[in-house]
Amino acid sequence: MVFLRRLAQLMLLLIQSGWSGVAPSPTDEGALRAGHGEHGEPGHQEPHKDSYSTFASEFLESRYLSDDGYPFPTAPPVDPFAKIKVSDCGVTKGCIRYGKPGCDAETCDYFLSYRRIGTDVEYEMSADTDGWVAVGFSSDKKMGGDDVMGCVHDDNGRVRIHHFYNVGQWAKEIKRNPARDEEGIFENNRVTCRFKRPLYVPREESLVDLHLSWYYLFAWGPAIQGSITRHDIDSPPVSDHMISIYKYEDIFMPSTAYQTFNSPLCLLLIVALTFYLLMGTP
Repeated sequence: MVFLRRLAQLMLLLIQSGWSGVAPSPTDEGALRAGHGEHGEPGHQEPHKDSYSTFASEFLESRYLSDDGYPFPTAPPVDPFAKIKVSDCGVTKGCIRYGKPGCDAETCDYFLSYRRIGTDVEYEMSADTDGWVAVGFSSDKKMGGDDVMGCVHDDNGRVRIHHFYNVGQWAKEIKRNPARDEEGIFENNRVTCRFKRPLYVPREESLVDLHLSWYYLFAWGPAIQGSITRHDIDSPPVSDHMISIYKYEDIFMPSTAYQTFNSPLCLLLIVALTFYLLMGTP
């Protein structure tokens, strides 16, 4: 488009200069004087050249100018991906964080948010991976027979939203994709995305109604040529209770590395060691 616009401008300049970029010859000067009197008053003009120039100029302007007579603008820049606001968690949207205590959408191992917008639910997801991040809607906290939405980073650098259905431990892609208003970005070795999905859908096996409460399954992992592979951890985290999109919670789930001191056995060992150190040895 830029090339065509430059070409049009060049042709307009050539037309306005009489199709010649060199200094006029004596013959040309005589022809110019023939069009004016001795004192510069208008004389006889060449109607063919003027009418042709006018026609060509109007044609090019009508082809390469907008209806208002202005050059067509260049394509607008693509809006950058708006960062996920964790300050809204628990207030205007629900959030689930998995990872280090105090982490946010850019530092958690996994992050998900949800909020209602009219008849849609908007989801935001982010994970520490260069492949894919997904959320599944389950009735029993187990993988298998689940409706899944995933954001996949392909070899072209794009992040696309896909619809899957869990068949056992295997995710089968479903052609019918309820996602819309899709956004995605791969940055700082993280896959992040945002999309909307209808609150109500015709009931079928691979789609669930989001106005109902579900256990949320969280998973992420590598991708090969835009196709997902096995998730990064053997037992992906799952919400400990059913999530309702009508209740905006801010839930934190410590990752495995930060669950050690939450173990009852570990706490018992710490108490025993402390008691031993305080009492001393006989």
